[in-house]
Amino acid sequence: MLFGQSVFQSVLERLKAEDETEDEARSPASHRVAGLGTGLAFDVLEGVSVASQRVGQAYIDNLNLDSAAGLMEKAAPPPAPEPVMPAHLNRMAPHEVAAELAISAADTPQTLGEKRRAFARANHPDGVALPFRDNATKRMMLANLLIDEALRRIAR
Repeated sequence: MLFGQSVFQSVLERLKAEDETEDEARSPASHRVAGLGTGLAFDVLEGVSVASQRVGQAYIDNLNLDSAAGLMEKAAPPPAPEPVMPAHLNRMAPHEVAAELAISAADTPQTLGEKRRAFARANHPDGVALPFRDNATKRMMLANLLIDEALRRIAR
């Protein structure tokens, strides 16, 4: 026992004191603004600051709004071009989707899973533009149906 405390209690007190000193070192002084190395500058005319004459106008007076508006107009991105439908999304017939999948009797569940993932990478509705999602959804449904049928045939 050290000074009426157990060794455990004295270690806890020491750790608490170390944490407090680290927190003080890490936190900036409350009267300073982090990242602001200089004070604020105001125009002073005849001993009276602009801010005291027109409250809220001190910053606006110092802005060059005409050049800022010109920068905003120049910085506007050009409009996005209309999306073009990929050619493969036009092939909606079951025999066309089956030809793309190339399912054969030699396929295993693993190869069918790989074919499903590869088809989904190219055709998933989340990966195409909004106007073409219906076609992509139908193609994915057909592909899943064909692959599920092939898996059922393998299971028998």
